[in-house]
Amino acid sequence: MPGNSQRRNRRTTSKKPRAVGSGGQRRQSLEGRGRTLPADERPWHKAYSGEDVPKRTAWKQEKDRRKAAAEGHGDPKARRGPRRGDPGRPGGRRGGEDTPELLVGRNPVAEALRAHVPCTALYVAQKMDADDRVTEAVRIAGNRGIAIMEVSRAELDRLSGGALHQGLGLQVPPFAYEPFDDVLAAALESKAAAPLLVALDGVTDPRNLGAVVRSAAAFGAHGAFLPERRAAGMTATAWRASAGAATRLPIARVVNLTRALKACQAEGFLVVGLDADGELPLYELQAALDPLVLVVGSEGRGVSRLVGETCDLRVSIPMSSDVESLNASVAAAVALAEVARRRAASDLPAGPPPATPTGPRH
Repeated sequence: MPGNSQRRNRRTTSKKPRAVGSGGQRRQSLEGRGRTLPADERPWHKAYSGEDVPKRTAWKQEKDRRKAAAEGHGDPKARRGPRRGDPGRPGGRRGGEDTPELLVGRNPVAEALRAHVPCTALYVAQKMDADDRVTEAVRIAGNRGIAIMEVSRAELDRLSGGALHQGLGLQVPPFAYEPFDDVLAAALESKAAAPLLVALDGVTDPRNLGAVVRSAAAFGAHGAFLPERRAAGMTATAWRASAGAATRLPIARVVNLTRALKACQAEGFLVVGLDADGELPLYELQAALDPLVLVVGSEGRGVSRLVGETCDLRVSIPMSSDVESLNASVAAAVALAEVARRRAASDLPAGPPPATPTGPRH
């Protein structure tokens, strides 16, 4: 029947998909943006040769404004603060040199507070099982007037960059380094003993750095200095390893360690490098009584080539042949202890003269 066939045809044609157009967008994308202006026709280019100089000036001002906004003075994203792992973020994996650092963990935080490490805030996670370390940290922070911030565990996770914090975090401000010239001048002006400085050549472990600073303060050094690049700085970890000695010992950072050592030599210091292959045993160092700079090398390669060539002497520590070398901080402690022993022995008064025999001679 004709009526049925027409219905079937209409039903069949209604199932065909309808073509969907792009709305002219493809055609517009093919049109392009016109010709590229040469440099001398762009008002914002330095090669612009037109007369519309005010237009170029206005464009430069707008560019400077956008740059300032992107740096945090107007950009909403910049005002939101750095994200996880950014250099300027406390507790981030790439913490900046001039930004606060977050020391986390119950033992590290408690030890840092006991050692009077400078800090600005104590973060305590909500609803955690407190033990003696947490109680002690809160008590010390309260007695010292440190702000105690109770935050959620998620917030502490964000602040610590995902590190294992155990519910405690301590915000430590950037370390205040002394100018190298001031450290050198203060050592020369000391009248208690011969000037003694410690130089660290590429020590990259902050725990070793803190341990060397602690030994230097314990054995009478007048200061320490280290390079700015490719070396550990006084981070929260180094603060804790120094057990508070960093507050008593002036520490400087220098751009060029070799140049700083030569400046010390010009002031009359003898530069002595600790080297496993040194030509002079430590226990034969007669120059320990003179103004001295003790150079401690890095953990892996020891004293670098240029620094080694600058040293006046290379000193080795005698030890059993079964042990290849000592840790950098342990070697520094042994050498500083020997220098202190020699200086203390030289200050001892001379003993009484031997008794003259009075009996009959044979």
